[in-house]
Amino acid sequence: MSEAATKPTRRARGGGGAARRAERTAVSVETAKYIERNIPNYEVLDDAALEVIEANAETVLAEIGVAFVDNPEALERWKAAGAEVEGERVRIPRGLARKLCSTAPSQYTQCARNPERNVVVGGKNLVLAPVYGPPFVRDAEGGRRYATMTDFEKFVKLGYMSKWLHHSGGTVCEPTDVPVNKRHLDMLLAHMTLSDKPFMGSVTEPSRAQDSIDMCNILFGEEFVQQNTVMTSLININSPMTFDSIMMGALEVFAENNQASIISPFIVGGAMAPVSVAGTLTQVLAEVLAGVAYSQIVRPGSPVVMGTMVTSIDMNSGAPTFGTPETSHITYGAGQLARRLGLPYRSAGSFCGSKLPDAQAAYETANSLNMGLLSGVNFMLHSCGWLEGGLVASFEKFVMDADQLGTLHHFAAGVDMSENAQAMGAIAEVGPGGHYLGCQHTQDNFKTAFWRSDLLDYKPYETWEEEGARDTQALASLRVQKMIDTYQQPALDPEIEARLRAYVADKKASMPDAFI
Repeated sequence: MSEAATKPTRRARGGGGAARRAERTAVSVETAKYIERNIPNYEVLDDAALEVIEANAETVLAEIGVAFVDNPEALERWKAAGAEVEGERVRIPRGLARKLCSTAPSQYTQCARNPERNVVVGGKNLVLAPVYGPPFVRDAEGGRRYATMTDFEKFVKLGYMSKWLHHSGGTVCEPTDVPVNKRHLDMLLAHMTLSDKPFMGSVTEPSRAQDSIDMCNILFGEEFVQQNTVMTSLININSPMTFDSIMMGALEVFAENNQASIISPFIVGGAMAPVSVAGTLTQVLAEVLAGVAYSQIVRPGSPVVMGTMVTSIDMNSGAPTFGTPETSHITYGAGQLARRLGLPYRSAGSFCGSKLPDAQAAYETANSLNMGLLSGVNFMLHSCGWLEGGLVASFEKFVMDADQLGTLHHFAAGVDMSENAQAMGAIAEVGPGGHYLGCQHTQDNFKTAFWRSDLLDYKPYETWEEEGARDTQALASLRVQKMIDTYQQPALDPEIEARLRAYVADKKASMPDAFI
């Protein structure tokens, strides 16, 4: 895909003097550009193994098929495209799904309301987004509790203030104090007003996906939305091989409006897929081929991402496990399959099964984050804040993970081989038996030579003890508070904000509360 094809269309200038004054007086929060890898991807499968998996996936689609439930229109679309439809079972002839997938772009630009925050999904890029979906939150002061809208807004503010995080995400936590049929409106409004980073749309019902489109039309302008991608949203497949009408209905809305969808099987190995790596990869590929192909039936050329959310399972308790070798093998292999399809790839995150932001959480998260970087992931959901197998969004772990995302940026940059980096002058200046602390090369480069954490403690023991012997969770609690205390809302045209708030108020007033 050409670079020109990923450039956003210029949006119309608007908002008048108030908007321009707000823009001039706004405080800009530093955000690193999305990662552009200068390192190779790690590959675990050779071409022969990949070809076997691809052939097996085609067999699954042609002979076993997939189910599109409660969606007669989807079945008609598949029949018209050349598939065999029997009841709700869709069998896709060999090669058809892959042919349909060929119209999906290899990369796309997701536009933010602040164009400086635009991200390019695909190629060698990696876009980092926060945790998604937990019904519970945790912090050191209040412990584990059901999430509220106040918690959600706090996470959006933390995401906006986090330097290494490129994306505001979607359902960062599930605000259970707002009716189910209305909370998506408040969540979208928070992303649109409290941050100027890109965000995700609602997928919990097709009408809520349409609300996402309608609110984006207010924020960006209707013509701009139709010509550009302003949302990347998560469409989960009910593995094994079931496509429900709610998720597919949301996918249809987004595809029809040129918005990106992540087609993502939700795999717990041994429960929703075979226990073997090769078997799981076969099922993942079959599900993705069917889902991506359907998006292209709806609208050829609509942006779409190959996703996979993979965990293994503890065969004693049945609980999902994270940071395991088998998960890594599947994630690396799925990345290879995505590249062979020419699709952007979503996987990995700050995955852990721990109940607290402790050593278990750190080990499993580090394994998962590094796996994601090396597997060629282009869009990493759950990159910070994930706890307890995704049931909990933790404030302390959010800032711990967000700090460590800086290491991914620096590792991905590769090794500098410039004349300055070769440091021959420094080696000659110091000579045998000396030290480099005072040499000119060190003086010239010490400010930028090494990545530095904004959170972890490297003080001498005595200083650390005098300051209260604080562990990482205690330091993270302080950082959460500092970030919230220094948060300043990014400027937004007052007229646009008023229209967004009016839309939310009108939609809420149009229906009774529903909590199921």
